[in-house]
Amino acid sequence: MSKKDYYEVLNVSKNASEADIKKAYRKLAIKYHPDKNPGNKDAESKFKEAAEAYEILSNAQKRQQYDQFGHDAFNGQGFGGGGGMSMDDIFSHFGDIFGSSFGGGFGRGGGNRVRKGSNLRVKIKLTLEDIVNGVEKKIKVNKLVAAEGVEFTDCGSCKGTGQVTRVTNTILGAMQTSSTCPNCKGSGQIISKRPNGVDASGLEKKETVIKIDIPAGVEGGMQLNVQGKGNDAPGGGISGDLIVLIEEVEHEHLIRNGNDLYYQLPISFMDATIGINIEIPMVSGKAKIKIPPGTQSGKNLRLRGKGVPDINGYGKGDMIINVQIWTPQKLSKEEKDILLKLNESDNFKPKENKSNSFFDRVKNHFN
Repeated sequence: MSKKDYYEVLNVSKNASEADIKKAYRKLAIKYHPDKNPGNKDAESKFKEAAEAYEILSNAQKRQQYDQFGHDAFNGQGFGGGGGMSMDDIFSHFGDIFGSSFGGGFGRGGGNRVRKGSNLRVKIKLTLEDIVNGVEKKIKVNKLVAAEGVEFTDCGSCKGTGQVTRVTNTILGAMQTSSTCPNCKGSGQIISKRPNGVDASGLEKKETVIKIDIPAGVEGGMQLNVQGKGNDAPGGGISGDLIVLIEEVEHEHLIRNGNDLYYQLPISFMDATIGINIEIPMVSGKAKIKIPPGTQSGKNLRLRGKGVPDINGYGKGDMIINVQIWTPQKLSKEEKDILLKLNESDNFKPKENKSNSFFDRVKNHFN
């Protein structure tokens, strides 16, 4: 597949000036920047294509070679030579373009007050069911958005490049320095028409509904970063991010510990002695489990894979049922007589329990 003409990529004429080329590339870089188009492979491809074209046409020597021999002038030479450009290549190679030349901080994940909107922060309460299953939430936020009817023109001070160049005569000769344009603050544009109610950056407050996909396994206190859903940037730059703080709503019956869930199950002495099938609450609905005969108080029953999914995809935790035998606090005379009779049987005498785990817990407690 043949490459597109570099002048066509940047939409400039073959006699375009260096400032025109830089201005054209800047507009495309903002339009197709990965922070503004998360997950968009077509935008990423165009972003790389524009960077490759700029790499050649911004260099006087390479531009002269390209004008004479076309793409054949750079075969096998990496940048601009068919070798391909990664995103890291672009951000490191064009540090001046994404930095001081355009007001600073326009690299991967970067931004500044001029060309990237500010972040928004919201708190979302999630039930245990939301956390286990994952959930889509729609929330209303008041955010700064680009207002309709606003018109921009190229800044007269920097001619739309976002930077101004000064030449100073020194004893060593003429010194040329570039800095962010103080008039447009590096955006390259100024507002020429501003409707009522719109701020000096061309933005206005507006209630917006945002859809957020919450993955399964999040925890209280965790922050999710939703790219591009924060405040818009002045002049059509990159929108800020939406920072979502997770808050867990306490479950009525279950306690979460990491990816495991705990439930304390009270049963009677008789049920523990003869065994029972019993229903227990789950995150969604109920489940029937079997309590084997002779179950001791404090016994933990484990349901594998019935806990919370790991947010990184490493399976699910377990659900642990802690059995607690309920001892009646008041007895009728008839109940007491029955128990006294049963207590005479050797089978109801407690057996000495010297399990290592028990004594380990005692030692740890006192140490």
